[in-house]
Amino acid sequence: MTKSVLCAVDISNGNQDAHVLEKAAALADSESAALDVVTVLPDFGESWVSTFFEPNFHEKAVEDAHNQLVALCAKTVGEERNAKIRHVVATGTAYQEILKTADGAGSDLIVIGAHKPDFKDYLLGPNAARVVRHSSVSVYVVR
Repeated sequence: MTKSVLCAVDISNGNQDAHVLEKAAALADSESAALDVVTVLPDFGESWVSTFFEPNFHEKAVEDAHNQLVALCAKTVGEERNAKIRHVVATGTAYQEILKTADGAGSDLIVIGAHKPDFKDYLLGPNAARVVRHSSVSVYVVR
């Protein structure tokens, strides 16, 4: 029995991951499980790249990402369902942060989208493939 579902979306894709979120919500609802939704921002605050940005750029980026994530969830699953979702904005390498968030939340299932594959990606995108390979829980990949 699934108690917690983690859905990973990329808000930089606009509404492109809405179908992934819909599937995650349906899976969570079918098992009366909690639903967490995560998006990951790149970590550019700890490197020399950070010198090109304002001192509090990262905080603004996280706030903006959170607002976009909440809006995507509300538009996709409705305001009532969105009120029960935990929205997480992580910073770092996408697959590592998805796995860390799943572990911290006690997720039993990770739902992630896979973009249309390029030859170099074979069947999954690089982040989806890494999540599948390194996850200790089941992973549902949505095409």
